[in-house]
Amino acid sequence: MSEPSDPNDQFDDIVDTETNRDPDLAVIEAGSRTLRTQGGAPQGDPVPSRPEDPELDKALREVETELSTRWGETKLEPSVKRIAALMDVLGEPQRAYPSIHITGTNGKTSTARMIEALLGAFELRTGRYTSPHVQTITERISLDGAPISAERFIETYQDVKPYVELVDAREEYRLSFFEVLTGMAYAAFADAPVDVAVVEVGMGGTWDATNVIDGSVAVVTPIDLDHTDRLGGTTGEIAGEKSGIIKQGATVILAQQPVDAAQVLLKKAVEADATVAREGMEFGIVSREVAVGGQLLTLRGLGGEYDNLFLPLHGAYQAHNAAVALAAVEAFFGIGAEHARTLDVDTVRRAFAQVASPGRLEIVRSSPTVILDAAHNPHGARATAEGISEAFGFSRLIGVVSTSGDKDAKGLLEAFEPIFAEVVITANSTPRATDVDALAATAVEVFGEDRVVVEPRLDDAIEAAITLAEEEAEYGGAGVLVTGSIFTVGDARLLLRRG
Repeated sequence: MSEPSDPNDQFDDIVDTETNRDPDLAVIEAGSRTLRTQGGAPQGDPVPSRPEDPELDKALREVETELSTRWGETKLEPSVKRIAALMDVLGEPQRAYPSIHITGTNGKTSTARMIEALLGAFELRTGRYTSPHVQTITERISLDGAPISAERFIETYQDVKPYVELVDAREEYRLSFFEVLTGMAYAAFADAPVDVAVVEVGMGGTWDATNVIDGSVAVVTPIDLDHTDRLGGTTGEIAGEKSGIIKQGATVILAQQPVDAAQVLLKKAVEADATVAREGMEFGIVSREVAVGGQLLTLRGLGGEYDNLFLPLHGAYQAHNAAVALAAVEAFFGIGAEHARTLDVDTVRRAFAQVASPGRLEIVRSSPTVILDAAHNPHGARATAEGISEAFGFSRLIGVVSTSGDKDAKGLLEAFEPIFAEVVITANSTPRATDVDALAATAVEVFGEDRVVVEPRLDDAIEAAITLAEEEAEYGGAGVLVTGSIFTVGDARLLLRRG
């Protein structure tokens, strides 16, 4: 893309010619990459359990206790000043590798996992940083497709701790929990070393702690209303914050967006002289069929079509995530204007077939079927409800719901009301959980008193939901969905012994 003489004129030109834009302009050369084979895909449950060694578990808990003394992820001072200072004293580890940076409201973690799987299949050593975790803090930092070990997590913390304390002493506020973890991730990736980092923002984009990287590819998953007290009251305002990850000359991969959000993101891309590829225009879903254990896709990438892709995940939203992930990886490899070709389709097929996304329409039990999903806002709940209806066809579905206190619980419950026969209101183990009585009162507004059951303990709530699902001997067509928060899903996963 040439240097625009006036950003506003250039933006208007893009809007006017949007439907005629040459798909080959959708990517830029991302530069040469070192290929390195470092082990295969992770086996078994992708979510680690606590260490079995009591001493190691004790050491990990000591690190978690120290981190817990810092500001939590819901208390923020909108600035990258402290994390930039930490990067400076650590020797700028985040500059040691190229990065793909991901923001958006929903779908970030699933998209990150798909990008990671694709890059790994092409023999690149990957580092992935995502949040929050489902069960164990070590999940947040992954190398080669698997969470780092407890030993490595502890070692990384001890390595960066003196530098963290140095920055703490200099700054007005101590580094937060999330800022320290971000520093640990960037240091671990440099130490590995990785060929590419796949980084999910914590919140927003402009002032998020992750935003000290220069992502050659910036990915924006669908934007909706969430964290409105911090990011803005409209999707356009929220897009303004999230557009902060778009760096000069980058490639921007846009999932389908509300109109006001798309306009903000396109304008930011023009100002940054970045190249844009949009779902539904330069790339997207050609066809999608429900299959046993997932779905069969044909995707149009930036370089051409990829057919017969089996994705072992349920829901149309996961197919959209797959299209975005594929475009992001193509852009990283420079496919488009510079390289008029596709990625090797067999490698792409193999990568998608191995994707796992714990806590996203995840089946953890049968007879009756119990499904976990981390939907925590209305947009995510609507996508989950559609995915459940499409993939399972339950004759009777019982919901188990615990939300976080800062979320739109009523909107979430309204999204699930058409598919839940009854809902069991409960609480997860975190202090952020919505008060059970308050959530129950909201549920009664949405479902009516006859369809609401209250069980303050999650184990009792799951047992009650299973009993309700089995009523009238509907064993074959009954199901339970545990949802409302990733913390609820993590607790349920532990109770159901997936960890």
